[in-house]
Amino acid sequence: MDYVPESGTITMFTTTWCGYCTRLKTQLDRVGIGYTEVNIEEVAGTADLVMSLNGGNQTVPTILFPDGSSATNPSLAQVQAKLA
Repeated sequence: MDYVPESGTITMFTTTWCGYCTRLKTQLDRVGIGYTEVNIEEVAGTADLVMSLNGGNQTVPTILFPDGSSATNPSLAQVQAKLA
């Protein structure tokens, strides 16, 4: 399955046990940046997508931006700068 993000949104690939994911979600919520969360352990094909973006590693959080670019474990400032 190929994951197709909702147009104009950022997608955050996560797992339930990822502390970095929880932190980034809290920060995005606090500043009002919307995102679609996708748990790579629950959605078929998304772990492979994350691996393809991260040199074979299932590193989360991985953010997929509306322009098709991605960032691995970005800071809030990095997400804000990319969306500016």
